[in-house]
Amino acid sequence: MKMLITGAAGMLAAEVIPKLLEYNHKVIQTDINQRLPNIEALNIADSKEVFQKVESERPDYVFHFAAETDVDLCEKKPEHAFKINTLGTENIVLACKEFAVKLLYISSGAVFSGENLLPYTEFDIPKPVNIYGKSKLQGELIIKDLLSEYFIIRAGWMVGGWEIDKKFVYKIIQQLKEGKKELKVVADKFGSPTFTKDFATNFINVINTKRYGLYHLANKGTCSRYDMALKIVEFMGFKDKVKVNPINSDQFPLPAPRARSEMMCNYKLNLLEFNNMPRWEKSLEEYIEINKDK
Repeated sequence: MKMLITGAAGMLAAEVIPKLLEYNHKVIQTDINQRLPNIEALNIADSKEVFQKVESERPDYVFHFAAETDVDLCEKKPEHAFKINTLGTENIVLACKEFAVKLLYISSGAVFSGENLLPYTEFDIPKPVNIYGKSKLQGELIIKDLLSEYFIIRAGWMVGGWEIDKKFVYKIIQQLKEGKKELKVVADKFGSPTFTKDFATNFINVINTKRYGLYHLANKGTCSRYDMALKIVEFMGFKDKVKVNPINSDQFPLPAPRARSEMMCNYKLNLLEFNNMPRWEKSLEEYIEINKDK
């Protein structure tokens, strides 16, 4: 098949693209950030650009990975968030509808309120608490309204890309490498890590079912940031050398509110007996082993 990928410069695409090429699919890589020479320029906020690209390429699928994922930036600049995450998605959707192209859209556990004490399933009602979550949920609703052949896949706390990512796992490891002996980590926010390598390995199996609709695709198990930090310290070999102190999120104020819980369950995949995502601890250990000396 022929796939057009938006957000090809991002950490998820960095794992997905090699998998698609491994399966002999043709891949057209696009992004507003041309980080690599084989990435073609595409601004998803420009509807004319989007229509021209989809019309000229006529892919079988658009894998829509492009998004503004900086939660605090979205809160500070809501117009930017809705322009990229909602209207940008609408541009992609309208082009897919016009040229009969299937769509894969990556959404987030941030669409939930966080009030549940159990992991959220695909059948729970979304109620986002921040602009990022609202902008991603609106993208979901547009897809459901306008298309019939689509996959919406919600991921959890995304981990991957190492230096491309530079988020929680990377930052903790850099602090350890710098010799920090004590860490303060939020312990009252909970989620489901999603490792990009595991996502890339498993999402294509979901696509191949042709059972269109909404799915969760997170690693098995849930944790707090504090739980994850403890495992990072352990896997880096600093278990008895570095102290990890749990703190409340109100001690670390941020522009955007965060849901207490973004924990997710791959409920539909469980029902279909198709949930092959590994435990997050196993994937974290492998991720650190592969990247820690970089």
